[in-house]
Amino acid sequence: MIEAFKLVKRFDDFTAVDDVSFTVKPGELIALLGPNGAGKTTTIRMLSAILKPTSGWAQIGGHDVNVESDKVRHRIGILTEQPGLYERMTGLEYLWFYGRLYGMRDEDITERGLSLFDRFQMPGAAHRRIGEYSKGMKQKTGLIRAMLHRPAVMMLDEPTSAMDPYSAKMVREAIEELRSDDRAIILCTHNLPEAERLADRIMIISHGRIVVQGTAAELKNKLLGSPKLELTLDRPLNGQLPDIHREFNTLIDIEEIVENQIVYRTNQPVETNPQLVRFLSGLGLGTVTLREVSQSLEEVYLRVVGGENA
Repeated sequence: MIEAFKLVKRFDDFTAVDDVSFTVKPGELIALLGPNGAGKTTTIRMLSAILKPTSGWAQIGGHDVNVESDKVRHRIGILTEQPGLYERMTGLEYLWFYGRLYGMRDEDITERGLSLFDRFQMPGAAHRRIGEYSKGMKQKTGLIRAMLHRPAVMMLDEPTSAMDPYSAKMVREAIEELRSDDRAIILCTHNLPEAERLADRIMIISHGRIVVQGTAAELKNKLLGSPKLELTLDRPLNGQLPDIHREFNTLIDIEEIVENQIVYRTNQPVETNPQLVRFLSGLGLGTVTLREVSQSLEEVYLRVVGGENA
């Protein structure tokens, strides 16, 4: 549904996007992460036929962003971090304005728009001036505009910014439903738990280049190492650590021992964990709990971008 091949965008001597290639299939959501100025917004603008690439090409639903820009714009819905609302209009007048640009009939705009206002629990807001809305309501109105014409491709930039937790949850659920309708979605966000929850695949861009991509699990394994586990015993080890090292020298990597807890990594937890529990039982040590220590996408992100501003 979305194809980008060796996209480059230069502004005079500055290269904002440098050799970016990726695809997004129908029903797939990818999260595009990176610090401010990394090239995320420029990439989205090229895919949206707003900016022309310096070199490379991109297609949306088989339509070239340079040659068939009008067809591309009709197939996409965009929510920018600053949605550019016309605050003197009512919510419904705003949707009429945009819906007509997409060739929609006023009655269809009204029906679809009122349904979306209800969906995001904004009853009555459609007939109020946008200037009276809260920041969260304005953001939801921008999302309603992006969804209005049922686009096959959506590009969402910080869709839950300025929202209270309940509204953000509502928007995340709507995005999940959009993906189930076989839409291709690109999500730009600084909310890393949100990206991890929603995305099928994550791409981290830095200095205009995609430096890593994959599922959250793949990135964690690649950049943070093997699964980390924490085992809690019913009493301290009392000098029995050498026995564990000797028995499991090549199977586990012990990172920390604090009283009756062992934190370790292993490449084969399914095989190794039962062996370790049985061995400790043979030493007279009972296992109270054994759990995987959660490794966050934030750790991956920080490992990749280092000290850059997020």
